[in-house]
Amino acid sequence: MSSFSERLKGTFKESGVGGFLMAIMAAILLAWIKPSWGVSESDLSLEKLTGYGVSVIFFFYGLTLSFQKLKAGLADWRMHIIVQLSTFVLFPLLLIAIKPFFGDESNLLWISIFYLASLPSTVSSSVVMVSVAEGNVPAAIFNASISSLLGIFITPLWMGLFLESAHGEFDLSGIILKLVVQVLLPVVVGILLHSRLGAFAEKNRSRLKFFDQSVILLIIYVSFCQSFYHHVFDDVSITELLLLGAGMIALFLSVISLMNMISKWFNLKRENRITVLFCGSKKSLVHGTVMSKVLFAQSASTGMILLPLMLYHALQHILASIIAQRMASRLQK
Repeated sequence: MSSFSERLKGTFKESGVGGFLMAIMAAILLAWIKPSWGVSESDLSLEKLTGYGVSVIFFFYGLTLSFQKLKAGLADWRMHIIVQLSTFVLFPLLLIAIKPFFGDESNLLWISIFYLASLPSTVSSSVVMVSVAEGNVPAAIFNASISSLLGIFITPLWMGLFLESAHGEFDLSGIILKLVVQVLLPVVVGILLHSRLGAFAEKNRSRLKFFDQSVILLIIYVSFCQSFYHHVFDDVSITELLLLGAGMIALFLSVISLMNMISKWFNLKRENRITVLFCGSKKSLVHGTVMSKVLFAQSASTGMILLPLMLYHALQHILASIIAQRMASRLQK
């Protein structure tokens, strides 16, 4: 049992989860104590700084991608289709199926969980978990990278269907244009400069990861400042929070179980099935936080929108780490 615990700790350390989750909680606590710091409307406000930070994050992300790296994972097309359908179709359809249980379609809780369901997969942690379970790592890199790019367009399309009906108006063309300028353009520029600056990005990967996490923490802090300042959480009880956490666990386990059945039905190789499980069941906190700045701009409820995502983010790492370690242990026996 102790060796399993040590391996589990090693997995968390490798993916950078433990300390980052603590930092997220600290950012939320600071927002609760001093919400006024994050609602300033000055020219140098934290809100505007996070906007610039988002573009820099995706520029550096593009620097780490090469055309060769994307080509390497193209071998098993069935695996790629299953992963992307899980990420962008299965997740949203599961939430649409349970929508009647939430009552009014403008219900903020359902919208926030549906936002989580429409997001792309993670990159770094998906690859780490696939590596731990001894799956197809190049395919994991390919799928997570493609998912990140597709999410720039698919996430706002899904949200446009329900935000428009819930709030009467949703400027989808404006949203996509802003995402193209703020997210896609920096990624493309980064990819084009990979041959010149890719080595620099690889050499400074740990520093760039620290920068990414700092911007994410700032976005979370500002989002929760606005929510606490406008008393969005006043009606959320501890019981409701625990129920939401249980719901996130159920969502993760439902998707990963369905992915396991589908990959077995398609008779995928063991290493490819592992890639399907971990890339198809994860959701990206990075994309969720940065895209919320565009999709829910000027909304006081952004903190509430991000709450299910942050719970899912924490729980997916814990559950995926346990599953990855068990898969690796079975292979060694």
